[in-house]
Amino acid sequence: MATRIVELDRGRLLSCPGSFSEYQSRKEMMLHDEAVNNSRSDKFLAQEEVWIRQGIKARRTRNEGRVLRLEQLRRERAARRERQGKVDMALDAGVKSGKLVAALEHVSKSYGDKKIVSDFSCRLQRGDKIGVIGPNGAGKTTLLRMILGELAADQGKVYLGTKVEVAYFDQFRSALDEEATLIDVISPGSDFIEIRNQRKHVISYLGDFLFAPQRARSLVSSLSGGERNRLLLARLFARPANVLVLDEPTNDLDIETLELLEELLQEYSGTLFLVSHDRAFIDNVVTQTIASEGDGVWREYAGGYQDWADYQAARLRDEALAASSGKRGDARAAQNLASANASAQKAGGGKLSWKEARELEELPPRISALEAEQKAIGERLADAQLYQSQPDEAQRLAARLSEIDEQLLRLLERWEALEG
Repeated sequence: MATRIVELDRGRLLSCPGSFSEYQSRKEMMLHDEAVNNSRSDKFLAQEEVWIRQGIKARRTRNEGRVLRLEQLRRERAARRERQGKVDMALDAGVKSGKLVAALEHVSKSYGDKKIVSDFSCRLQRGDKIGVIGPNGAGKTTLLRMILGELAADQGKVYLGTKVEVAYFDQFRSALDEEATLIDVISPGSDFIEIRNQRKHVISYLGDFLFAPQRARSLVSSLSGGERNRLLLARLFARPANVLVLDEPTNDLDIETLELLEELLQEYSGTLFLVSHDRAFIDNVVTQTIASEGDGVWREYAGGYQDWADYQAARLRDEALAASSGKRGDARAAQNLASANASAQKAGGGKLSWKEARELEELPPRISALEAEQKAIGERLADAQLYQSQPDEAQRLAARLSEIDEQLLRLLERWEALEG
């Protein structure tokens, strides 16, 4: 959607006109040029440092200028800010769970008059990567808690598999103690953690998530939103889990960390539950989707968000065509009735006025124009991308299609009456 990208990079604002992909290309060139210039500057600085240690020779004035230039080079090198490193994440699936992770049979859940889940059944197996999608307030978190046995269902049965070890990433970040230090959050009471059978110091582990050693004993309350997210991911990955639940994990993550998280989850051998409004992230990670259909109805689909969107577009298109066919059938019945009435009028010796004759001449081109518009709208509604990129336009076209059907019905009835 963007037409210009503005990036804050190491204290500098960079403005790049164009789309994000154009920005990426331009940024790559800028980083390459920066690396070349820094390399040349470092090489020249090293040569000058060797010269100053060999002693000043030749004329005093020339040497003083060279010393001043060396001091300037040192200041520039000290002021240079290197790019932040990348997060180094590793995820341990631990002991394999049973083949069946969870099974739901005709499960329902309500809060007062509001239905959250209505008669939902599914079977989830080891290795599945499930995306849960729906509007805010639809009950995505409630459904997950029921699947994991943390919340009892009003009706139906929930079966939890064997050897299930769950790690939960909370969208509300409520699991963080504001007064705890970073070390206490990751490994309370110990200076070491074990990742994939390798012992690692907690400060080194925090460094993998871009926390400097001097910040290891900082309080959680001092962290920004993105740093809190990285800390939660660090704690989540610090212990093995064969079922991973990520509830809105993409909030506040920078793009590079987001891409690394995608790769990590794609390679994860355990079972994944992902709640996210990031369509691309869901498509890149999940293998199946549980989607809210409204009024507590949930359905399971193969594939990611785009597969679900394509299915919804096809369903809406089929419903529109079915409704259009039904109206055409009604129109044919009305034509037959109008024809019978016209025949009766003709037998009675009816005659068209000048105004009615003119109206009869104008009806065929009007009907042809409406049929052409109806065909064009049907072709646009058949495009699944329309529902994703312009949902309001899709609704407008569907409403216009309904109007055209009604207009055609009236015009055909009038045509039959006048011809009679």
